[in-house]
Amino acid sequence: MAVVEIVSFGYLHDAPPAAHLTIDLRDHFRDPHVSPELRDMTADDEPVRAAVLGTPGVAALVLATASAVEALASGPSAGVITVADGCAGGRHRAPVFARALAELLSDAGHGVMVRHRDLDKPVVRR
Repeated sequence: MAVVEIVSFGYLHDAPPAAHLTIDLRDHFRDPHVSPELRDMTADDEPVRAAVLGTPGVAALVLATASAVEALASGPSAGVITVADGCAGGRHRAPVFARALAELLSDAGHGVMVRHRDLDKPVVRR
């Protein structure tokens, strides 16, 4: 089994971190930021998790990303596999996605480390 590092981030804060796989969640999945009741919450709050995980396509992308990690892990290299996933501000979609991916990979026997680069940064006012 592989060691996998998952980094969630917000594109509006800084450049994406270096990674073997980078998943951009901005254009294809509704941003909880547009809902005033969710805007100041984070992935630590159940309403945000439910909104993100209930978005059509998110679960399928988590599964597809896990499959890509499995493919990388089956190769001859024994290094850490890094997955970066980003949304606009790094407080909603990206950390929820990262945690769902981490759970799936951990259940499959991989060693998983998760870091949320921008989760605790202030809400980006747009």
